Amino acid sequence: MLADGKSFRLRRLSPAGDGRYLFVPLDHSVSDGPVTGRRDWAGLIRSIVAGGADAVIVHKGRARTIPPEALGGCGLIVHLSAGTVHAADVDAKVLVGDVERAVGLGADAVSVHVNVGSDTEARQLADLGAVADACDRWHVPLLAMIYPRGPRITDPRDPVLLSHVVNIAADLGADLVKTSTTATPDRMAEVVDSCPIPVLGAGGPPDSANVAAYGAGLMLAGCAGLAVGRRVFSAPDPASVVARLAAVVHAESGEVPQSPHSSVTTGVA
Repeated sequence: MLADGKSFRLRRLSPAGDGRYLFVPLDHSVSDGPVTGRRDWAGLIRSIVAGGADAVIVHKGRARTIPPEALGGCGLIVHLSAGTVHAADVDAKVLVGDVERAVGLGADAVSVHVNVGSDTEARQLADLGAVADACDRWHVPLLAMIYPRGPRITDPRDPVLLSHVVNIAADLGADLVKTSTTATPDRMAEVVDSCPIPVLGAGGPPDSANVAAYGAGLMLAGCAGLAVGRRVFSAPDPASVVARLAAVVHAESGEVPQSPHSSVTTGVA
């Protein structure tokens, strides 16, 4: 089968060629507020790239502030969804960009956020489906950030529920899916085994000192990668955190180091 633009871009998102991914989301500046000061932004990007991240995730305006040479071999994913912690419904997300604009910015992929169980779930699902169609037209990979989150969700870490949401992403046309994790990393195997597309575990442990152990547990469970944002950009040494995660995600032997913490508490990026 001949490769198309989407497969080439997916390959760029995993430069090691192993089909594994380490993404650093930096889209929090819309939802929660600045991830760093203006003078520190370039330094943060350099640290993330130096640590070995495969891609950063930013909004369209923020993408314009990254000099192309600063990314080197690190990919660019443009996030198309937005919502803030100040909204009447903090689980609501709306589209604030499109695939064509992301292509113009040089994006290797786009991402869309969906909260299953929210009051605006129907609109968010419709947006995911529409963006997936546009991604097929433009040959651009789609990362679905999909979570069980809202007033009808009682246990957002339930493996059965997480299996449902990642399959929604697959069924509506996503190429990769990022989701929250089970209470213990080993239970993510049930989620991964249910899904036909690569699953990335989101977030990390409350203590960045254990971030590699957290990642190791998820990779052992079969995740195709990690998407860790806050635990990176809030760390004193972001490059070191990224490097530890990259070593786990792209373990050369194909064997992920066994986590010394069998019940690491997980969070959401």
